[in-house]
Parts: sequence; structure tokens; C-alpha cells
Amino acid sequence: MGDEIKKYLFDINEAILSIESYLGEKRDFNVYMQSKMLRRAIEREFEIIGEAMNKLDEINPDLQISSKKLIIGMRNRVIHGYDKIDDGIVWGAVVRHLPVLKQEISALLQS
Repeated sequence: MGDEIKKYLFDINEAILSIESYLGEKRDFNVYMQSKMLRRAIEREFEIIGEAMNKLDEINPDLQISSKKLIIGMRNRVIHGYDKIDDGIVWGAVVRHLPVLKQEISALLQS
């Protein structure tokens, strides 16, 4: 695996860890909804994840990441459709997709 691929994987991993840090141990949708700063911070991390994923896909489209296209699509929606962001969808990605992505990225970084 090349250094460029490792860099993007590292960036994704760092963004995931940042989201986890922002949310703390107790992940609570109500807390998320009450804090504009928290929502924007998490959206920014998803922008980073999506951009890095897009670069990875350009370099190596065969890289096995299960939600690759969904992640890139979410990045595009957050950046270009900022006025139409559905907080429920973002939260769903945090709860359902982020743990899987974290495992996949960790496995790729260790290989």
C-alpha cells in the first residue's frame, strides 16, 4: 500500500476519532441537536472523511470499503447542500456507519 493511500486512511481515521471525541461516551441525539457547534464540527469531519474517501477511490477503486459511495455522497450533500442537511441522516451515519467504517479503516491501516 502506497504512502498516499495510507495518508488518506490516516485522515479518515483521525476524523472518526475526532467525532467520537466530540460526542464523548454517551452519544445522545438531543445533545447533538442542541449544539449547533457540535453539529457543524461533525459535519466538517464528514467532509474530511468524504473527501479523503473520494481521493482513495480515484487512486484505488478496488479498495474494499463497504459504504464508500454513500460516504462520498454524504460529503457532497454536506458541502453543496448545506441548507438541506438532515440532522437525522447525519446522526444515523454516526450511529450506524461510523463504527463499521472505523473497523474497516483500522484493518486497512494495519495491513
